[in-house]
Amino acid sequence: MKTTTYILLGISTVLLSCKGFLAIDPPKSSLVQQSVYQNNETATAAVLGIYSGMAGAGYAGGGNTSITALAGLSSDELTGYSPVLEEFYTNQVSASSNTLSALYLSPYQHIFATNAVLEGLSTATGVTPPVKAQLEGEARFTRAFIYFYLSNLFGNIPLQLTTDYRITRVAPLSSTEQIYQQIISDLNVAEGLLTDSYVSTERVRPNLAAVQALLARVYLYRKDWINAEKYASLVLAKTDIYQLSTLNGVFLKNSQEAIWQIYPTANSNTREGNLFVLSAAPINVALNSTFATTGFEPNDQRQTSWIKSFTSAAGTWYYPFKYKIKSSSEVSEYSMVLRLAEQYLIRAEARAHQNNTAGAIADLDKIRDRAGLLLIKDTRPAINQTDLLTAILKERKTELFTEWGHRWLDLKRSDLATAVLSPIKSAWKSTSVFYPLPADEVTRNPNIH
Repeated sequence: MKTTTYILLGISTVLLSCKGFLAIDPPKSSLVQQSVYQNNETATAAVLGIYSGMAGAGYAGGGNTSITALAGLSSDELTGYSPVLEEFYTNQVSASSNTLSALYLSPYQHIFATNAVLEGLSTATGVTPPVKAQLEGEARFTRAFIYFYLSNLFGNIPLQLTTDYRITRVAPLSSTEQIYQQIISDLNVAEGLLTDSYVSTERVRPNLAAVQALLARVYLYRKDWINAEKYASLVLAKTDIYQLSTLNGVFLKNSQEAIWQIYPTANSNTREGNLFVLSAAPINVALNSTFATTGFEPNDQRQTSWIKSFTSAAGTWYYPFKYKIKSSSEVSEYSMVLRLAEQYLIRAEARAHQNNTAGAIADLDKIRDRAGLLLIKDTRPAINQTDLLTAILKERKTELFTEWGHRWLDLKRSDLATAVLSPIKSAWKSTSVFYPLPADEVTRNPNIH
């Protein structure tokens, strides 16, 4: 175990230590690849190094510069209290922002690392076929996952599928359609390589269900309702592995609802918990008070289980309480990335668009039932398609709040961002739906002007 740890740290340093792979010329890596892919252990450590890097990175780490925090500020979920985060809260993100630059560059570092894994595996002779298939599947899934967020946050972006800096440093912008084609291509390959088994006793490495769950989301965003329903159904059918947890059990490590989680940095619980749980007046973010107090139906148990408040002489602030632990060396919570409840909501939306009202209501009621709410089938059995889709979007808001930017992306893909945000964001513009590309990158790469 100790040897593997040292290998993991060394490989992580090689792959991820540069401040910005887009901004510098990386060294030749053939010698490194030869040593990394000489056996199963070192090749596996290279992939684990990517997850370790994501846990420590801003965008995926769950802290105040994560997608969860920044997208939450950009939408109507969070209120900002930090001058550093003000530009995201007011939707006036500057192209010269250091926070923006990290949000853009850090994912590309991990894309570089996945490209290095795929290139190394393609010529590896010391890695056994089953391990090679597992690692390639994980790398392709991870690359697709990262590109999904880059595309949805920034719009048109460079598509990089190699570690050759001579190519990547001048890569032109690819359209959203091109990015999605690559995402689907990677996921289709990964689907044929991975199985439903987790390769460890924990749910911190992607498996077949993670691939299918992301495909369901991708097809939902592409308005391919048939495939969105198909892939969500494939995940939901795995009842021997996945079940809806109790509200207070959802975000525990290896909960039955978890499809994919990120293991926190050593000897700590999640950065989400550390960021959100308030023991004093907020210095970074707090939950939007309107949402916290009036955004839920009466008797919604999520409001009491997943939202708490802190009060002092200066006032009262609400905060997300999905993660219960602010700080503890006894690790009981992992950062949730993909979970089962989203798949019910994906399938409900896909079915509603196909006029399968009964099926959509059944899926929606699964989530409502856990929350202790009255069921749609009992209270509104004749609901029309428009109202049903509105109900699903509202359920997504109250179920998935402050998780990986779901609300921000939902408002954008539903073309509701301006209608919802312009009344509460004085500087809102329709162009605010995408963050600008970092100024340094635009200056450096003549093909993305």
